Amino acid sequence: MDDLHVYEIRVEGHLSDRWSDWFAGLAIHHDLSDETILKGVLADQAALFGVLTKIQTLNLTLISVNRVLLP
Repeated sequence: MDDLHVYEIRVEGHLSDRWSDWFAGLAIHHDLSDETILKGVLADQAALFGVLTKIQTLNLTLISVNRVLLP
């Protein structure tokens, strides 16, 4: 892996922190607008699509996906 990418994925509603392991170890945060933010490093796009598939499996509403390059 040449570049590490931090992904921030927002979904509607609040997920419990206990889902972190199931979502590839992404940290789970909640904001004031009733959204859950899944954030952390994913190895590649295959890992990202795996997380997105899990979001779909839980029938969660996906709000956004953002990638941030680490320096």
